[in-house]
Amino acid sequence: MHSAHTRQLRASARAISLDPSDRRTLQDWAAETGTSERTLTRLCTAQTGPSFGRWRRQLHMIVALRELSGGATVQQVAYGLGYESPSAFITMFKKAFGKPPATYIAERFKVGP
Repeated sequence: MHSAHTRQLRASARAISLDPSDRRTLQDWAAETGTSERTLTRLCTAQTGPSFGRWRRQLHMIVALRELSGGATVQQVAYGLGYESPSAFITMFKKAFGKPPATYIAERFKVGP
């Protein structure tokens, strides 16, 4: 039974990775995979380390860095990740990296001397 739950968690994680703007909750994923929230929570923590919510936020930050460093605007990234507003995205980004996206990207990816 454990491996069936692992497959369900992987399917959910794959779907979220392919569409990071998917805002379904842990409760939604549990219902979709036919398991309980508690089981998915325990399995997610056991398999990935962080909780489901933290894992999703980390994925969002990875995608955000990739997109921003590739030239996307904060607004494009925010809406592409399913945030309701650019300011909500900026708040999450600042919590993760300690700086707003524009500052972080400018410092990390500046060109020239």
